[in-house]
Amino acid sequence: MKTGDFDLSRDGVYIIAELSANHGGDMMIAKESIKNAKETGANAIKLQTYTADTLTLDSDREDFIIKGGTLWDDRKLYDLYQEAYLPWEWHEELFTYAREIGIDIFSSPFDKTAVDFLEQFDPVAYKIASFEITDYELIRYAASKQKLMIISTGIATIDEIQDAVDICRSEGNEDIVLLKCTSAYPAPLEEANLKTIPNLAETFGVVAGFSDHTLGITAPVAAVALGARVIEKHFILDKSIGGPDIDFSLDKEEFAQMVKAVRDTEKLLGKVDYSMTEKKRKSRQFARSLYVAKDIKKGEVITEENIRSVRPGYGLHPKYLKDILRKRAVKDLPFATALRWEDIKS
Repeated sequence: MKTGDFDLSRDGVYIIAELSANHGGDMMIAKESIKNAKETGANAIKLQTYTADTLTLDSDREDFIIKGGTLWDDRKLYDLYQEAYLPWEWHEELFTYAREIGIDIFSSPFDKTAVDFLEQFDPVAYKIASFEITDYELIRYAASKQKLMIISTGIATIDEIQDAVDICRSEGNEDIVLLKCTSAYPAPLEEANLKTIPNLAETFGVVAGFSDHTLGITAPVAAVALGARVIEKHFILDKSIGGPDIDFSLDKEEFAQMVKAVRDTEKLLGKVDYSMTEKKRKSRQFARSLYVAKDIKKGEVITEENIRSVRPGYGLHPKYLKDILRKRAVKDLPFATALRWEDIKS
């Protein structure tokens, strides 16, 4: 399974810097964010493609006022999305720029018109946001374009996740990544439930990853240790820019620390390996082996008093201790001699 030139089965963890609303309404900030995300080691920059009108209605009715203990309580949905959206006329320049500097770029479409608009740029993937996982026709339409489908599962039931996967497959699209996500901003650590990540992969037969809204970089590292192959985290060029997503976004230095921690975790995980490497062989000199603990005369009986398992490891393996007890030495064996089979009468 590939996104651009990156092979998810071979090339490690795919790290996505989510630009979201962190462009501050300024094209140059958006471009600098892409450049700096590339410099941190991110594999991709992700945009969001919507307008306030494609997401909600411009209504002051109570249903359209945010509530529930969020960062945006008492704001009107329309006003929040109007502030956060990335102008569609920027996309061509941002896609071109990202490709010029060598970082993958794609977006989250929030309706069919966004998919149609994005198709002209041939994105490497489509990302379905957590709150859009119940929009089955959007998923179906995006999947039909035969791009990699990355789907956040933050608010979904297990049946809705299965529906989303089935819809992609019904369109002949088997390239599916499910991201464990907690749709709280910021997300409390105790609600992350990262053990779900390997279960997503096993239950749905897909690549699993993690879209992170917690503070700091601990959660992505733990997610990778549990098998996440994709990590998505909000990126902001400078927190002085402000904006609705600042509280759960990482700046350049923090994001670079996360990337390094993820790459170090990949190295630590390595592979299943029981082979005897050259380093292991050299280290075995410090293992235990059988040595003469008291001078032994030729013909004398081997006992636990005159032979011991000690460091270093140049003598017989300790597992042979029981086999050599009560046998006789075939020659004088001075104290601290590494025991060999040829020293013992069979």
